[in-house]
Amino acid sequence: MTDNIDTNKEKKTTTHKLGIYLWIWGLLFVLSFFSYMVDWYQFQGLLRWTLILIFMFLKAGLIMAFFMHLFWERYTLVNVLLWPMTAIACFVGLMVAEGKYTVFTRFIYFVLGE
Repeated sequence: MTDNIDTNKEKKTTTHKLGIYLWIWGLLFVLSFFSYMVDWYQFQGLLRWTLILIFMFLKAGLIMAFFMHLFWERYTLVNVLLWPMTAIACFVGLMVAEGKYTVFTRFIYFVLGE
């Protein structure tokens, strides 16, 4: 009787070429340079913070996608990003609701004096 299960199968491993990591390091360097240029040229106001946040999110996305290998693993992407972000959104919603409740009760007791 022969089994269809082969116990001596080699596990396939994938290795990524070194060139992709060098490109990502280069992109991170360029994005950091542009982020530094925001301070160098002394941008002010909403433009400054918009540029800083854009560069920050791009760098964080590249680091997560390639150096944490989330670009190649869908299940990990869901577990690392979806569930914590959902929990954070729920907590922020609860804090907003509590903040509005606090402002409402302070208005009632301190302003109206009831």
